[in-house]
Amino acid sequence: MTVRLGRVGYAAARALQLELVERRAADRIGDTLLLLEHDDVVTVGRGADVGAATGVPYPVVEVERGGEATWHGPGQIVGYVIVKLEGKERDLHRVLRAVEEGVIETLRELGVSPSRNPPHTGVWIGPKKVCSVGIAVRRWVTYHGFALNVRADLAAYRTFKPCGLDAAVMDSLHRIVQQLPANSVIETMLATHLAAVFSRDVEFRAANDLDLDRESP
Repeated sequence: MTVRLGRVGYAAARALQLELVERRAADRIGDTLLLLEHDDVVTVGRGADVGAATGVPYPVVEVERGGEATWHGPGQIVGYVIVKLEGKERDLHRVLRAVEEGVIETLRELGVSPSRNPPHTGVWIGPKKVCSVGIAVRRWVTYHGFALNVRADLAAYRTFKPCGLDAAVMDSLHRIVQQLPANSVIETMLATHLAAVFSRDVEFRAANDLDLDRESP
């Protein structure tokens, strides 16, 4: 299921992910995509020291995903991918490529020509990076996901090296795509394409359908 959460604090979203990971591992829920937006925060993955974000004027949080430091904030669509991996799916590189592919297909639908830029993760348009991707796994259930710059203020990146790169590499779709649709439209595209690459069904549900406070029968 896909759930739109709107603006959510980072700590609350992280706690929600961990709760959903446990529920998914126990088969109490199905695979879930959370779509949301954060207040300004810099997260530091396993690939970097927290010192990489020294001097950042926002909260800095060390997290479980792979990768280095990145910013989340207003103007992004953040997607957290809670998927139980079975059999041949148990390959994190394959999961990363699948998340990238879902974003790539969305951007193609918006009329641009996105690409990958090995060895870096994420999605690029020409020489510019518009989407960061980082995944973690617990009990063979994925969490974390992607952050797509839609109408982002790129000044946030100038206070550190995002993903170990020069801040000038980062870009936002509103600077590239003419007549950019509303975030809700882009979210629907993302959910549809991610469901396709993971061979899942797409179904939008309300946030209260997560039903975190009630035990399954």
